[in-house]
Amino acid sequence: MGSTPLNQRWNMPLWPLLILWLGLLLVQPFIAERSKPRIAYSQFKEAVENGAVRDVGIRPQSVEGQIDTQFLKRILPDFKPADAGDKWQDFTADRVDDPQLIAQLEQHKIVYRGIPESGFLKLLGIWIIPILLMLLAWRLLFAGASRAGGGMLGIGKARARVYVDKDIPVRFHDVAGIDEAVAELREVVDFLTEPGRYTRLGGRLPRGVLLVGPPGTGKTLLARAVAGEAKVPFFSLSGSEFVEMFVGVGAARVRDLFEQAQRSAPCIIFIDELDALGRARGLNAAGSNEEREQTLNQLLTEMDGFDPNRGVVLMAATNRPEILDPALLRAGRFDRHVVVDRPDVGGREAILRLHASRVVLAGDVDLGVLAARTPGFVGADLANVLNEGALLAARGGKPAVTMADFEEAIERVLGGLQKKSTLMTAQEKHRAAFHESGHALAAILLEHADPVHKISIIPRGIAALGYTLQLPGEERHILSRPELLDRICVMYGGRAAEEIVFGDLSTGAADDLQKATQMTRRLMVEFGMSRVLGPVAYAPEPTVRLPTAPTPEQYSQAIARLIDEEVLKLSEELYERVRLLLRQHEPALRQLAALLERQETVDGEAARAIVEGRTDPNIESR
Repeated sequence: MGSTPLNQRWNMPLWPLLILWLGLLLVQPFIAERSKPRIAYSQFKEAVENGAVRDVGIRPQSVEGQIDTQFLKRILPDFKPADAGDKWQDFTADRVDDPQLIAQLEQHKIVYRGIPESGFLKLLGIWIIPILLMLLAWRLLFAGASRAGGGMLGIGKARARVYVDKDIPVRFHDVAGIDEAVAELREVVDFLTEPGRYTRLGGRLPRGVLLVGPPGTGKTLLARAVAGEAKVPFFSLSGSEFVEMFVGVGAARVRDLFEQAQRSAPCIIFIDELDALGRARGLNAAGSNEEREQTLNQLLTEMDGFDPNRGVVLMAATNRPEILDPALLRAGRFDRHVVVDRPDVGGREAILRLHASRVVLAGDVDLGVLAARTPGFVGADLANVLNEGALLAARGGKPAVTMADFEEAIERVLGGLQKKSTLMTAQEKHRAAFHESGHALAAILLEHADPVHKISIIPRGIAALGYTLQLPGEERHILSRPELLDRICVMYGGRAAEEIVFGDLSTGAADDLQKATQMTRRLMVEFGMSRVLGPVAYAPEPTVRLPTAPTPEQYSQAIARLIDEEVLKLSEELYERVRLLLRQHEPALRQLAALLERQETVDGEAARAIVEGRTDPNIESR
C-alpha cells in the first residue's frame, strides 16, 4: 500500500472537534443535574419543616441542596442510594414563587445561598452558539458551491472537465467526412506519442492547434479523437467558463489550467468556442471588458511561457475566426489552423454510413441518394436526419426505417415540422399553389437553375405556407454570373406567378424578395459583376475592425446611390424576365398549380412532365 501524502494526512478540519467540545460543555451541567433525584417543591417545604434539609442553594429556576436519606426514601420509595451508609443525599426541585421561603429557612436555621446562572452558559447562548451556527451554515453553503464549480474559496480554480484515456472512447475511425482534417491531426498524435522523433532535429512541437469551421462539422469530436488516439488526459472546457463577474478570476483560472496541464503532461487542453474568450481587444468602442481582456492577456502569456516539448498541446475550436484577436493567431501561439469544412457528397455518405450502423434500415434505403439530397448538411444535420427518420418509423409502427421516412426527415430538417394545425382557407391554398408552381416552373425552364425535387403547399416551419425543394445535381463551389441570375429569377417566380394569375400581389413573397435583393446586392458590391460599378469590391472585408479603423462603407455617397440604382435596375430586369417566361408557359403553370392544389405535394418528375407536355397518368406525387 502506498503512503498517504503529508498534506492529506493532516488536512482534517478542526471545526467539527471544536463544536463537539463546546457541545459537551453545554450539556455537562444538564447531565449532572439529571443525576440528582428530583422532588416536588411541596416535598422540599415539608423537609424544611422536619429539619431534613441542609446546605440549600437557590437558583433562579430551581432549588438544590442535601436531604436526609431516610426522609428521601419515605417520599420516593423507588429511590436507591449509591451508598447505603450515606445520611445525606443531593437533591433538586423546581422553584416556585414563594416569598416565605427565606423566612422559613432562617426560622429553622438552615444555611442557604444564592446561585446565579453560569456566565459561561450566558456567553454560550448569546455569542458562541450563534457564531458557530453561522460558521456551520457558511461552511455548508460554500461546500455545496464548491461541488458545483469551485465555490468562492476556489473561484480561481479552472473548471475544466478532465478525461483520462479510458474515458475517451472516440477514435479517428469514429470520425467521417472530414478526411483532410483527420490527416492533419494525425501529426498531432505523433507529436504526443513520439515527440523525440521531431525534436531530435531541432524542431519544436506546435503550441496550439485551432479548429475552424461551421457549427456541427465535428470540431469537438475531432479534438476528443486526438486525445483518444494519443491516450493522454484531455482537459475540456468552454471559453465562456473563464470569464466571471469578478475581475481577475478568469486570469487565475487560466494559470491554474496550465499548471494542471503541466503536471499531467503529456496531455491536451481543449477550449471550445474560443471566440467567447479570444475576441479581439478594443472591438467595443463604448467601453472595454476589463475582465475578459485580462483573461485573454493571461492566456497569451501562458502560451508564450509553457514548453510544448513537454507534451502539452493546446487545441481550440471556433466558427468565427474573423473576430479573434490577431495576437492569438500569430506564429508561436496557434501555429496550426485546421479547417473543418462542410463535407462533400462522398463525405456525407460516409457520415450517414457511420450513424446508420445503429439504425435498422429497410431494403429500399440508398444512403448514396440521401447524401446527394442533403447538400450543405454538416455531420450534426445528417445525424439529425437519421434520428428523425428512425423516430418517424417508430411512430408509424414500422419494423425498419424506410426511404420515405428519411425523405420526410430531410424535409423536416430543411423546412421544419408540418403545421397540421395551420388551416389555410381555400383562397389561400389556391394562391399558394400558384406561388409555388411559379418557383418550380421557373426552376425547370431556366438553364442554370438547380433541378426541382419536390413541390408542396403543406405549411412547415415558422411561417412557410409551402416550399419548392431544389437539389443540385453536383457539388458546386463557385457560381458564374448566369447561374446567380437564374437563381434570383427563381426567387421571383412565385411573385410573378401571382401577378400573372390574380393581377395583384400578396405578402407571401416577402421572404423571396428579401433573399433576391440580398443576392442582387452581393452580386454588385461583393462579386464585382456589375458593368457600371466595375470590377471593384465595395463590401467590407470580413475581418476584425478596431474602433480607430475606417467604417465598413469605404465608398462615397455617390457610389452608394449608384449601387442602389443598379440593384433596383437589375432586380426589375430579372423580375420582368421571369414574368415573361411564365406568361409564355401559362398553361403549364395552371396545370401544375391545379395538380398541386389537388394533391398538396408533387414531385419533380411530375412537374417536368407537365412542362414538357408529357402525359403520364402513372406519375404520382411521392
